[in-house]
Amino acid sequence: MMKQILFSGVIGLFLTLVGTPLLIKLLARKGYGQYIRDDGPREHASKRGTPTMGGIAFILATVAAYFLSKVITGYAPTYSGLLVLGLMCGMGLVGFLDDYIKIVKRRSLGLRAKAKMAGQLIVGISFAVLALQFPDVSGNTPASTKLSFITDFGWNIGPILFVIWALFMILAMSNGVNLTDGLDGLATGASVLVFGAYTFIGVWQFQESCANAITLTNPNACYEVRDPLDLAVIASALMGSCLGFLWWNTSPAKVFMGDTGSLALGGVVTGLAILSRTELLVAVMGGLFVLITMSVVIQVGSFKMTGKRVFRMAPLQHHFELKGWSEVLIVVRFWIIQGICVIVGLGLFYAGWAAEK
Repeated sequence: MMKQILFSGVIGLFLTLVGTPLLIKLLARKGYGQYIRDDGPREHASKRGTPTMGGIAFILATVAAYFLSKVITGYAPTYSGLLVLGLMCGMGLVGFLDDYIKIVKRRSLGLRAKAKMAGQLIVGISFAVLALQFPDVSGNTPASTKLSFITDFGWNIGPILFVIWALFMILAMSNGVNLTDGLDGLATGASVLVFGAYTFIGVWQFQESCANAITLTNPNACYEVRDPLDLAVIASALMGSCLGFLWWNTSPAKVFMGDTGSLALGGVVTGLAILSRTELLVAVMGGLFVLITMSVVIQVGSFKMTGKRVFRMAPLQHHFELKGWSEVLIVVRFWIIQGICVIVGLGLFYAGWAAEK
């Protein structure tokens, strides 16, 4: 069964390594180049016209890698897997429409705020509602109405509040990845680390699942996750696909992921967190996304209340650009921060399991 994880990762990596340059040529031929705001760092002016909407590459590669791994190994897709892929593709579609209007229709702000929010709400609500359906033989649905950290804990918030909570998480993480996607390779590399962590979590939860409780030392320490191995398959496909895309997206970037990619990545990270019962842990695992989002919140709040700015520019990565740091230096150091967040997150996950044992 573990072959699925290996196959999905390798296929995803191969498809984006080979497919992304073909997409770059297509986007360049169509003239789908990046719009650069005049109020951004001056160094970014040279990036104007770089093909964008590159997120299409790793979205399609992830979907293809998932289903090809199933065909090769003979296993059927699961409801959890299809739900996470659906959330990724749905959020990616909203981002694609936003990018398309910015570039093709020459409207710099893309989708109008209400239309963009409506699209995200439709996708998010559909995911949250469907995630509470499809119980397995043990009665476990893909998602739970209980809040979770490293596993479910006692607070059952009910289906209505769960949908609201899921929407908040989806919107927050999508915007977090979107804000992080401001330097070449920054969001892509950070996402690779998160998906690597969720590959490990999925495998661990499968090995310690309640379905195997008879063979466990302490059956009370098992995980009631519906399809943990399939979540690991998707996380592996995403890790491989993003790693292959990073080859072309790293500085100097030949292609940008655009909102197509950033909204899709934020959505799928949230989907993995919700279905693996690690909802609050994702704030640690995706610590860089949270940090960058908070820099914007602090900047806006400070300016509105005091008329003064805390940072030279928000999001945070642009503050360091204006301080004279090179783009590559910022990206590598932020990757290190993200790596530390992932290590801490995995440490907390393991510590929770060890405490139960």
